[in-house]
Amino acid sequence: MGDFDFDTSLTPMGDGSFTRTVSRDWEIWGPNGGYMAALALRAAGMQCGRARPANASVHFLGVANFDDPLVITPTTLRQARSATSVAVHISQNDKPIVHAMVWGIDDAITGLEHNEVTMPDVPRWATLPTSQERFAAAGVEPSNRFEFWNNFEQRPTSWIDDWDNRVLTAPNYLVWIKYLGATDRNDRWLHAARLLLLVDLGGWPAVGMRHNDQRFIGPSIDVSCEFHHLDSGDDWHLLHGTSAHGSGGLIGTAQQVWNDSGQLTASGISHLLCKQVG
Repeated sequence: MGDFDFDTSLTPMGDGSFTRTVSRDWEIWGPNGGYMAALALRAAGMQCGRARPANASVHFLGVANFDDPLVITPTTLRQARSATSVAVHISQNDKPIVHAMVWGIDDAITGLEHNEVTMPDVPRWATLPTSQERFAAAGVEPSNRFEFWNNFEQRPTSWIDDWDNRVLTAPNYLVWIKYLGATDRNDRWLHAARLLLLVDLGGWPAVGMRHNDQRFIGPSIDVSCEFHHLDSGDDWHLLHGTSAHGSGGLIGTAQQVWNDSGQLTASGISHLLCKQVG
């Protein structure tokens, strides 16, 4: 099990850049894209010094290895009165890995307010068994291929015992999920980094509800996330992933993340490059 707070911490190099060795605890088809995006977001926060991020748009340009250090370089593009735009470039051995664009903003900006969205009507996490309890009740040994999934406790809102022979449904994924390990509740950039990873995470499990073909994988080629409520101390998040369309090797997905209080904390889209591996 990894420690997200530590595993996304960055070491200054003295020239405005940072370095970090990728933690293998976040491996899934290589380093998880949301984890790599979180590194970029944390660098943007350190660069701009604003109170919180407004959004992040991330392109995944290459696959990092777990041995060589990353070089993470943030650059201020525009500094306005209450907001700063930062570009973050991540490379490894001079190979481009990630490029991100982030807006950071100040607190207490007066603006129009509305809320036209409600949390999906699903059972609360406290009433649901964990994934491990579901497997045990079904007498099934979980096949956890990736270390990545050991970083979370998950409580699915629905369950399929015989996953290999499941009835295909609409691409809709709903799960209560909690990061394991210590959590710094005071750093809103760090909290946003956790949400960014979840937004990137929700697409492929949704696709798995619509398709049952183990020959394909769907790594993200980009993720774009908007941050809404970052002041919650809730440990549990409701992740809702959907996919409206897939063709030509490209699958579009949309995600929402809710806190335990029913507030929309983050939302976004990611595109998956679906390709055959076997």
